[in-house]
Amino acid sequence: MAHEQHQQLIQTLHECMEACNHCYDACLREEDVSMMADCIRLDRECADICAFLEQALMRGTLFASDLAAVCAKICEACGNECQKHDHEHCQKCAEACFKCAEACKEIA
Repeated sequence: MAHEQHQQLIQTLHECMEACNHCYDACLREEDVSMMADCIRLDRECADICAFLEQALMRGTLFASDLAAVCAKICEACGNECQKHDHEHCQKCAEACFKCAEACKEIA
């Protein structure tokens, strides 16, 4: 199967998607939600592109390197934004995003 060569990346993408979804949900519960707007927005974009790339790799997409390049860019942006916030969920999300960005760059 085509996706077997990308199994580790698929796992990393899934973990990043989960971290972003958790961060998104937790940010919505913060006292100053408006301060978290950029974080929330990037959490959504990052979770969506990670989920899409995960599914595309499972299907054996011919666009793996192109999609991975876009995913790496979004993951870095999300990680950089999350890193600005002291909340534990943001810090964990940033870590997952940076790990995912690096993994995506390997096939981009």
